[in-house]
Amino acid sequence: MRAGLAAAALLGLTFAASAARAADAATSSGATPTPTEEQIEAAVKADANGALPSASVSASAPGADEEAPPPISRKKGIVLESRLGALAFLGRFRQVAPTAPWFQVDAGYELFRWLFLFGEAELALTDTSVAQEASKARAFPIFGFGAGGRLTVHLTDRVALYGQGSLGAMKADIAKNAFGLLGFKDAESLGVYFAGRVGVEWYMVDRHMALGFGGGVRDAKGFAKTGPGGDTPLMLDVALALRYTF
Repeated sequence: MRAGLAAAALLGLTFAASAARAADAATSSGATPTPTEEQIEAAVKADANGALPSASVSASAPGADEEAPPPISRKKGIVLESRLGALAFLGRFRQVAPTAPWFQVDAGYELFRWLFLFGEAELALTDTSVAQEASKARAFPIFGFGAGGRLTVHLTDRVALYGQGSLGAMKADIAKNAFGLLGFKDAESLGVYFAGRVGVEWYMVDRHMALGFGGGVRDAKGFAKTGPGGDTPLMLDVALALRYTF
């Protein structure tokens, strides 16, 4: 009997020593001990009461610390601009022809953000219905071409004001001597013009494109009435513009 009790005691001591050695080995190897039921219940209660930090709160949003990228700079270089509007005659030529639909194209190079050098071509369509009855009225185009420069003042990254001047030549394309009886024979040949224009531009999100609105006045020497009385052959144009920079 005593021998059996001694054997059982020795077996218990051996099992306890083995368990202690296993626990020490697990601790030294870095293994995480399994939590008890009491620890699990305590953690659940703490999370329900808001004591534990939430992963969604503690985790920073992706890109929260990143700065917004800088805006893309506006394109500068070769420019093509088209303009559609109306051309009105302020001199005595208004007694011959009504206000004309007018189209103009500018092409050039923007050397700086504030300086644009260009060549221009234009076309207007009108007739002699003011001076002649309908049965005798003649329809005719007016065309011209020239060159000039533009200065631009940028109010913001998207809005700018500009002023420009140009020098060129223009004429009415009509049968020879058709204007002779009306007193405007010189309009049948190319005559010099001096022009000025002011306007506003709005640069679109697309860095290549811009919309514009402006008006101009020109002194078209060839459209002055010949003979006594004198004339100031001014023309006024107002138009919308679409600009593309390559």
